[in-house]
Amino acid sequence: MSYHVDKVSWLQKKALLKQIRERVFVYELHIPKEVEFDSLDALSEHVIIHSEENEAVGTGRLSPDGLISRIAVIQSHRNREAYTSLLNFLVLLASEKGLDTIYVNCILDEVPNFVESGFLKQGCVFMEAGIPRQKLRCPISSFNTEPFTMLH
Repeated sequence: MSYHVDKVSWLQKKALLKQIRERVFVYELHIPKEVEFDSLDALSEHVIIHSEENEAVGTGRLSPDGLISRIAVIQSHRNREAYTSLLNFLVLLASEKGLDTIYVNCILDEVPNFVESGFLKQGCVFMEAGIPRQKLRCPISSFNTEPFTMLH
């Protein structure tokens, strides 16, 4: 299956972005709605990934500081190709904005995979929506989608 990713405006596509994220984060992963949507939404770059049938199947955002977050892909499309398409597009956006480094707030189980692929730990472990996470950074020039599974 092939996917295509488009940059979208939060103001223009807010309803669709919220629908996808609510489906994944709020209903499936039980993250409180008030935690899922924050002030960074209005400041961030947002993308939507579409299936071959042009169905919106996922989203993600890039914060002004280079944090890639809110990667939400509906369950029937959670595969390497969908994640690779989304992440590569977000990293391209970061590069176009002149950023040299990207960040992810990684669940602890995935940290070793990211570290092996060139990511570096930054700061202490913290809790986000009841999930322990570690902030990791990576120079854009070293970015590799191989270690990524689910960034939810």
